Amino acid sequence: MAFCENSVALCVTKNRNLHGVTLSSTEGTEKNLNFTLKMATETERKFLVKGEFRHLAVKEIKIIQSYLSIDTEKTIRLRIADDKAFLTVKSRPKKNSITRNEWEVQIPVKDAEEMMLVCLPGRIVKTRYLVPSGKHTFEVDVFHEKNEGLIIAEIELTSDDEYFDKPSWLGDEVTGMPQYYNANLIK
Repeated sequence: MAFCENSVALCVTKNRNLHGVTLSSTEGTEKNLNFTLKMATETERKFLVKGEFRHLAVKEIKIIQSYLSIDTEKTIRLRIADDKAFLTVKSRPKKNSITRNEWEVQIPVKDAEEMMLVCLPGRIVKTRYLVPSGKHTFEVDVFHEKNEGLIIAEIELTSDDEYFDKPSWLGDEVTGMPQYYNANLIK
């Protein structure tokens, strides 16, 4: 399947739990990656942030991300988070749910930097703060560059209806609102 304007192909093959990815360009260069990858699910709720939270953060992560593919069924994302990089495939949420399938594998940062050169136009630059709240941790993203001023808090849950503490700095819920999907913020 083609995923970029620069005629780069992504081929995924499956042999039990071993997956291989071959990236090929029209210039004849190839990059082979082998890894073990298992499917997981993600149940996530998103909120705007209305108050100060940084003093509660236990960690700060600098993130740059680009997309190899964005369509109605899935997104394929590259992310560099501090000194680590990840290739992630996410399905759309299941019907009447906020749960979706997610596959993620760590890749070398150098490979991610090279792959970002052939991604879809646009990128997201943000600082992520990890903020504990009760038995959960909010990931609070402070966006930069073209999304400057936007702050979104995400919380991962084990089910759609799991209870969680809502801190006073949490604003309106934006779960399921396409304008707040990271994949739409690159446009």
